Amino acid sequence: MSSPHEFPQIDHGLLRFLTCGSVDDGKSTLIGRLLYDTKTILADTLSAIETSSQRRGLSEMDLSLLTDGLQAEREQGITIDVAYRYFSTGTRKYIIADAPGHEQYTRNMVTAASTANLAIILVDARKGVLTQTRRHSYLAHLVGIPHLVVAVNKMDLVDHDQGVFERIRDAYLDFAARLGIGEVRFIPISALHGDNIVARSERLDWYRGPTLLEMLETAPAAHTEAAEAFRFPVQYVCRPRDSANPGLHDYRGFMGRVESGEIAVGDAVQALPSGRISRVKDIQIGGIDVQNAIHEQSVTLLLEDAIDISRGDLLVKPDEAPEAVKTIDTCVCWLSETPLSPARTYLLRHTTREVKAKVTRIHHRLDVNRLEREPAEQLQMNDIAPLTLKLAQPIFPDAYADNRATGAFILIDESTNDTVGAGMIAAGKSA
Repeated sequence: MSSPHEFPQIDHGLLRFLTCGSVDDGKSTLIGRLLYDTKTILADTLSAIETSSQRRGLSEMDLSLLTDGLQAEREQGITIDVAYRYFSTGTRKYIIADAPGHEQYTRNMVTAASTANLAIILVDARKGVLTQTRRHSYLAHLVGIPHLVVAVNKMDLVDHDQGVFERIRDAYLDFAARLGIGEVRFIPISALHGDNIVARSERLDWYRGPTLLEMLETAPAAHTEAAEAFRFPVQYVCRPRDSANPGLHDYRGFMGRVESGEIAVGDAVQALPSGRISRVKDIQIGGIDVQNAIHEQSVTLLLEDAIDISRGDLLVKPDEAPEAVKTIDTCVCWLSETPLSPARTYLLRHTTREVKAKVTRIHHRLDVNRLEREPAEQLQMNDIAPLTLKLAQPIFPDAYADNRATGAFILIDESTNDTVGAGMIAAGKSA
């Protein structure tokens, strides 16, 4: 395979991906190997890793130290916090999230998965599919990650045996079918030695598929696989001063991020909740006029008409407007050490809009280890459960399956301002 700097200069778009799986499956080492083999580690960082590895008496460089940045992580040899790393090849840029393998850090894994478009699920070739493998696979499926890659790691410790790989693949496919997971790709690797990570391995010559990096290079970027409705939550109303007349404002602009879809000068837009319609007069990015904007661009929109719009409002195209709802069916991951209580009122933040919310029903608690439903009257930290929430004011969501940005929300404890829950909207009932 060509070295990274020889890739053709083609932009395949940003890819956010996640590494997950059970404890000691080699997630941090895999990321370190990717960065090392693509030559994206700075010289001083590489020197520090070599020094740390020598102090530990290791004969080889410990690449997991690239992501395990907390002192407790280094001391215990585990991943606790989500570590993000960035690298690029000649064809695309990447943001990697290294998720903890321990069950007690499930909330960290859900946080990391919420923005990923691909998940690499590592399986130790010696241990096969474990409970935490199934748990992370379920969570990745639950939060809507569209592409899963199962990397059977540590093949060097099972003599690169094809039969071991195939048994793990068959066991995982049986589990995935029961869960409703569709597309899954499999690859045998050794993160420690770099087999099938960037370069193809002669020791695994029975495997004819692409290397891991080739899978990443060709994976679809976010927002590219289906047409998406335009969604623009307003973050701030901008009124810049006129330098010639300090008492005047040049214009009223609406600042925010295009969460999905695209918008162009001249397009009709509708402001929610007011329902007022206008047209886009100008679009600015960093003070520069542009003709259009696409998903994930932060822009300022200027409209032809003076409409009362403020933070928390949503701009959409009139023929794509979502329905106003005051009751939502959701799936929530509870993040707080304080249990969820149906007797309490929480603050729900959906895009830039905040409303008060109460739990009217906990349908059940999901035991993701056994894939079973259990009755529940409250939720403990890391619990996952379908809930029905009643809202004090309407919101304008999409189903999470259709739009991850406008189908997601967080729950906030009003007394502490702590984020206590993260949820996905399945459906809503009209306001």
